[in-house]
Amino acid sequence: MAEADPTRPSPAVQAARPALRVLIAAPRGFCAGVDRAITIVEKALEKYGAPVFVRHEIVHNRFVVDALRAKGAVFVDELDEVPDGRPVVFSAHGVPKLVPANAEERGLDYVDATCPLVSKVHRQAERQVAGGRHILFIGHAGHPEVIGTFGQVPEGSMTLIQSEADALAVQPAPGQPLAFLTQTTLSVDDTAAMVAILERRFPGIAAPKGEDICYATSNRQAAAKAIAAQADAVLVIGAPNSSNSLRLVEVAERAGVRAQLIQTAAEIDFAWLEGVTTLGLTAGASAPEILVRGVIERLGEHFVVTEEEVRTAVEDLSFKLPRGLEAH
Repeated sequence: MAEADPTRPSPAVQAARPALRVLIAAPRGFCAGVDRAITIVEKALEKYGAPVFVRHEIVHNRFVVDALRAKGAVFVDELDEVPDGRPVVFSAHGVPKLVPANAEERGLDYVDATCPLVSKVHRQAERQVAGGRHILFIGHAGHPEVIGTFGQVPEGSMTLIQSEADALAVQPAPGQPLAFLTQTTLSVDDTAAMVAILERRFPGIAAPKGEDICYATSNRQAAAKAIAAQADAVLVIGAPNSSNSLRLVEVAERAGVRAQLIQTAAEIDFAWLEGVTTLGLTAGASAPEILVRGVIERLGEHFVVTEEEVRTAVEDLSFKLPRGLEAH
């Protein structure tokens, strides 16, 4: 006779499980840029063999980073930690120009996994500065994407705007032509409020060509609003250093429901879920679908779960791999 699984509830407990309706946001999880970045590391491992070094986390998700580490990726903070003769991959968030320049000086093979939508912001920054404009950049201090974008242009060419208060207080040089750009993973609503202030204060300010906040960020926030409108609480799967995941928590809370960020099913706080009959569930752009399924399975140990997908957009975008990796 097989031994009982001590981690599973007893039959009596299972029979008494309350019902839980789970509204699963769609789109959720991996975006095209994240999918491309992970594939780049995997293809680099196939091409060069282990170890392949990666400057910073390729994407902000511990599960993804650990899985790549198990395949032979080595994550480092700075380029000087990469030994001579080994390849290095730059993360999806982008890097200052100085980083690939230093890699070339050392003769390192490198692959740039910067999301093409982040690269688009980099090129816009270069064009605006070349045109004589000072850039007011809406973003979060210290985020790798912000550091990378500031590193595309000469020092002093950009001023960081983190809040509506910053937008109200900034004092550019008199007569200086201005432009604004934004980090790709911001709150759509917060950014709109800051942009409105800048455009009111500086009527001639140049706007980006198209939306800087990426499609995946916008789509996931819209889907989070849709599930929050019907839910008692919302769980967001993502990393605490993931900007887009944190924004999903904020979006849900602003819709009037309590929301919590978890990295894996192991972090579910069932006391926090007490009294919840309809739960919203979504995942940040760096969180793989396997983590979503893990949360559903864990919830099923305590509730009789009914799943419903709430779709607000269809995503079919994909990005090409860098030359030299397509055949691997």
